[in-house]
Amino acid sequence: MLYETAKLALRAISRNMLRSFLTVLGVVIGVAAVIALVTIGNGTTAQVSSELSRLGTNMLFARPGQFGPGRPSSEAKRFSLKDVDAVRDQINGLRAVAPLNQSTATVIFGGFNHSTTLYGTTNDYLVAQDWPLAFGRNFLPAEERGGQAKCIIGETVRSELFGTADPTGQQIRAGKVACGVIGVLAKRGQSGMGNDQDDVVILPVKVFQRRIGGNANVSMIVISARDGVSTTKVQSDVASLLRERRKIAIGREDDFNVNDMTQIAQAMTGTTTLLTGLLGAVAAVSLLVGGIGIMNIMLVSVTERTREIGTRLAIGALESQVLMQFLVEAVALSLFGGIAGILLGLGLAFGTVQFLGVPFVTSPSMIVIAFLFSAAIGMVFGYFPARRAAQLNPIDALRHE
Repeated sequence: MLYETAKLALRAISRNMLRSFLTVLGVVIGVAAVIALVTIGNGTTAQVSSELSRLGTNMLFARPGQFGPGRPSSEAKRFSLKDVDAVRDQINGLRAVAPLNQSTATVIFGGFNHSTTLYGTTNDYLVAQDWPLAFGRNFLPAEERGGQAKCIIGETVRSELFGTADPTGQQIRAGKVACGVIGVLAKRGQSGMGNDQDDVVILPVKVFQRRIGGNANVSMIVISARDGVSTTKVQSDVASLLRERRKIAIGREDDFNVNDMTQIAQAMTGTTTLLTGLLGAVAAVSLLVGGIGIMNIMLVSVTERTREIGTRLAIGALESQVLMQFLVEAVALSLFGGIAGILLGLGLAFGTVQFLGVPFVTSPSMIVIAFLFSAAIGMVFGYFPARRAAQLNPIDALRHE
């Protein structure tokens, strides 16, 4: 019974292939859009999570100022190296604490120049960031105390100024500072924000303060907690210590902020997940449009085949059989569109993630949901035309021209 009904439905669909193709096109586009956007969104979320994990989930960043409407950060008192030392000495469970100042400058070697980012920090910054050297050495204690100007460069700066040659021992000019290259950082690539992490020159913080910043300020304190230590507790302890050192009265708002990398990672992945869901929901609207298209074509099909329906009813076909025939036609069209949409969506997603350089992360549950939803679209929007066909009066149907 069901087999014969399916045969009749497929025969009816194959009579007019062009119209059948145009009918399912809405479902194909809807399913493909949902699958492609969700897959791309999942890949973006995975990429962001991966990039953030490179920074370490046990990282904290303390910055002067509060950000937001009516809370200007420029008025806040800056940190000092004494604040960095206090955090290192008085907070338990820390692996590394480092000051960090930042500026942009042009670095020059011979006839080559390149615009890059300058960091003023200490060896502890590389420890906190788990950033080893490709070759060369770290700063000596005397160099960190602000003696000779030495620098460690990233791979991008090395390739721009020296090509593949070993730059250690060479003198470069970073802005107004002439410094000797003592090491090259291991290659890291782009961050989750699209920044080139290898486009950097690192100087001792005191050299940076004296010869670039022109003051003793520290723009940021980078803090790395030991494995197994709660970053939430470290965050609270650091905030309490900084409030005490900055003499902030009880009840008054902090004039600094301490951000936990875990919280930042959760916020960013949560945002990308929400955007993925919103894009998928918007794309799903086109599935409803495809369902309306199926209903319209099925109503036209019922009108065109009125005499055929009347003949079937006159020779003994039951209303339920006619209803089932048209319902199967609608579901078959919708399922064909769903399958084609899934394949097209995966293909589009694969091509896009290759172009964007993010992982190809499929969602089996979303594929199943899209397939079942396309079947449901056929049943829901095909029921009314099928019911209308089943309720035709055989005599009136045979008289239909």
